[in-house]
Amino acid sequence: MFDFSEEQISAFGLTFGVGGFMLYMVFIIAQLAWESKAGRFGTFVLFLGLGLGMVGFVAKFAIQWLISK
Repeated sequence: MFDFSEEQISAFGLTFGVGGFMLYMVFIIAQLAWESKAGRFGTFVLFLGLGLGMVGFVAKFAIQWLISK
């Protein structure tokens, strides 16, 4: 498709598709904290508990970038 390989298309989708989904998840967590009136500590706990998986994905991307340099 438009002279792109399957590997290039999947890398683009993984980087930007999952990145966009992660931004949407941050919005959902913030909305959940706002509607539940969680306060500062409750918001921190929500972001820590629900956002911990996103940290792993970002770390994997950063490690791959550092190794390829």
